[in-house]
Amino acid sequence: MANRITVSICGDDYTLMAEESPSYMQKVAALVDTRMNTIMASGRFSRLDAAILAATNIADELLKQQNSTENLRSQLKGYLDEANKAKSELSECRRELVKLKQQKKG
Repeated sequence: MANRITVSICGDDYTLMAEESPSYMQKVAALVDTRMNTIMASGRFSRLDAAILAATNIADELLKQQNSTENLRSQLKGYLDEANKAKSELSECRRELVKLKQQKKG
């Protein structure tokens, strides 16, 4: 069920609907509001320009985070592959040890 919340961004109210909690949506709106107000504080940008720059900056951060996440996933997959290889080698060593102990007894 979608949550509905009214938020204020740069002095205007907007009604948002999303599956996320109202507190989360408030945080999202606060981020956008802060970014836009920071940009507009320089006095050189209109609201529309501030909105576009804020969206561009947030999109840039998102793409960088996605890239970082993908790099971490790839690194983690490499570590898991190495761990599985080591586990297989350990199992093979154990089998060889059992085999050698049996030969020694026999």
